[in-house]
Amino acid sequence: MVMAAAGSLIFSEAANVGNGRWIASGAASKASAGKTLSPAAQQPQELSPEGAEELARRLNALKLGQVDRPILAQFATEAQEFYASLGNSPAWTKLGKPTPQALQVIQALQFADEKGLNPEDYDGSLWSGRLDALQASNRPAEPELIAFDLALTLATMRFVSDLHVGRVNPEAVRFSLDLHDKTLDLSEFLHDHVVNAPDSRAAMESVEPQFLTYRRTLDALHTYLRLAREDHGEPLPVPSHAVHAGQSYGGAHSLGLLLERLGDLNSAQGEVQDHYNGNLVEAVKHFQGRHGLEPDGILDARTFAELNTPLRKRVEQLELTLERWRWLPASYSYPPIVVNIPEFRLYIVNQDHRIVSSMNVVVGRAYHHETPVFEGEIQSVIFRPSWTVPLEIVRREILPQVEKDPQYLRENSYEVVDQDGTAEGDETPTEAMKEDLRASRLFLRQRPGPENSLGLIKFEFPNPFDVYLHDTPAHELFSKSRRDFSHGCVRVENPMALAEWVLRDNPEWTAERIRSAMAGTETVRVVLVHPTPVWILYATAVVLEDGQVRFFDDVYGHDATLERALAERGKNGLP
Repeated sequence: MVMAAAGSLIFSEAANVGNGRWIASGAASKASAGKTLSPAAQQPQELSPEGAEELARRLNALKLGQVDRPILAQFATEAQEFYASLGNSPAWTKLGKPTPQALQVIQALQFADEKGLNPEDYDGSLWSGRLDALQASNRPAEPELIAFDLALTLATMRFVSDLHVGRVNPEAVRFSLDLHDKTLDLSEFLHDHVVNAPDSRAAMESVEPQFLTYRRTLDALHTYLRLAREDHGEPLPVPSHAVHAGQSYGGAHSLGLLLERLGDLNSAQGEVQDHYNGNLVEAVKHFQGRHGLEPDGILDARTFAELNTPLRKRVEQLELTLERWRWLPASYSYPPIVVNIPEFRLYIVNQDHRIVSSMNVVVGRAYHHETPVFEGEIQSVIFRPSWTVPLEIVRREILPQVEKDPQYLRENSYEVVDQDGTAEGDETPTEAMKEDLRASRLFLRQRPGPENSLGLIKFEFPNPFDVYLHDTPAHELFSKSRRDFSHGCVRVENPMALAEWVLRDNPEWTAERIRSAMAGTETVRVVLVHPTPVWILYATAVVLEDGQVRFFDDVYGHDATLERALAERGKNGLP
C-alpha cells in the first residue's frame, strides 16, 4: 500500500546513460490507444535462470536498502509483489525492446511538470539515454534489460504515488489532513491497469483527484508554464510615487502588453499610449482583483510588486495548490463547505463539485492566532449562542481591559461563571475573582445577543483545535482586502445563507424560522440531519469556474514551508 512518496529511482548499476530529452513517438502512442492487446502480447517474457537470479538479487538489495538511495526500500514490497504477479519476468520489454506501454509511461514521466511535479524525481532526463541503449543493441544483455525494467517500475510507482497522495505527507507541514482513505496497492494497480493497458498514461491519471477545481488548476498550470517560458524577465519600471488614472507613466506600453498576455486586457482594446488611462486602468483593476488587492486602479507599491512577480513564481503557486489538492479525501458522502485561508473566502460546493455560492470570511491573525488547516464535519447549528472565552484571551486581552475599566464586563455582556456554568453574579470582579479567572478556576462567558463575539449563529464541528464557523458583530471587517483578524475561528459574512444550506435537509427549518431564531431570546441548538463536511484549506492559487486564475499572499508562510519540505525531499529522497 502506498501512503507517501519515495526517493530517487536510480540504481547505480543502471545510471550509465545519457541526459537527452526523449519524447515517445506519436505513432507509438496512437498505435496502442484504444486497442486491446492480444493474449500473446500480454504474455511475460521469461528470463533465463541467471536472469531470474539477477532480478531477485536486485529486488533483495532494494529491500535491504543496499542501493545508492536506501529510501527506495519503501517500495521494495510492492516491487517484489509486482514481479511475482508477472512470474518474475520483465514488465516493460518484449524481445529486448520497450513495449508501447513503456513508451507511454516514459512520456508521462518526462513531462511530469505538466502535473506540477518534477520530472527528475522520475529520472526524466535519463530515459532518452536508456532507450537509446536498448535500441542500439539487437540483443541487450539480461542485466541491462532488468536494470531498465526495474528502474521504470520504481519510477512509475513513485509517479503514481505522487499523483495520488502527493509528495509530502501533510502532517510533516502541520496540516491535519488524513490520507488513510487514499491507500493504493501499487503492485496491483500497475499489474491490472498500467502494464498492459491500451492507454497507460490515462490509466495513471485515473488516480488523480477528480475534483473539477483540480482539473481547472492543471489547465491553469499549463497556461502559466507557457507564459513563464515566454517571460522576458524585464520588470516594469516602478516610479517613486503611485500612479493614478490619467497620469503619465513611461511603462504604460509594457504594462499593457503584460496585462494582455495575462488575460486582464483585451487585445481588441487598442494601442496603449504613455498615459495611464481608459481601458488600461480597468485592466489593472481586474488584475488587482485577481491578486487579492483592492481593485482601485491605483498603481501603488503593492500592485507593482504583484505585476513584477516572476511568472515562474505563479507556476510554483499552482504546483503547491495541486500538491495540496492531492491530500484531500478521494470522495465525500455529502458536499463540503470549503474555506480557503489565503483567499479569505468560503465556498459552498454541491455533489457535482460545482460552486453553489461563496462569501467572504475573516480568519485567524498571522503569526499569533493562525487558523489551522484540517477537515471536520458540521454537526449542529446554534442560534443566539453564548461564548465561553478561552483562557488565553481572558488573560491577555479581557483582564487588562478590566484593569482599565471596572465596568468592562458589564458593558460588553460578560459574566463570571463557575465550572458548572453557574453565574457568580458580580460583573465587577474582585481581585480574588480575577486570580481565579487567571487560574481557570472561574470562567468568563458572554451572553447571547447581537453584541456577542459569535454573533447570532454558530456552526459546530468537533475538532481538537476548538475552531468553528460563526457570525460576528464586526461586519465592517468583511470589506477589507486582507481579513486575518480573528483568534483562529472563521467568521462568515452571510451566516444565514450558510445556515439555510446546511439545514436544507431539516425541512422544518425554513428561512423564516431561521430568521425568527436569530431574532428570538432563547439559545437554540439544531442537529443536522446530514452532517456537512468542512475543509479548512490553504491555497495561494485558485481557479474559478470561468477559468479566472487568482493568486494570494502566503499570509501564514505555509507555501514557503512546503517549498522547503519539497526541496529537502529532492535533496535526500525523504518523503
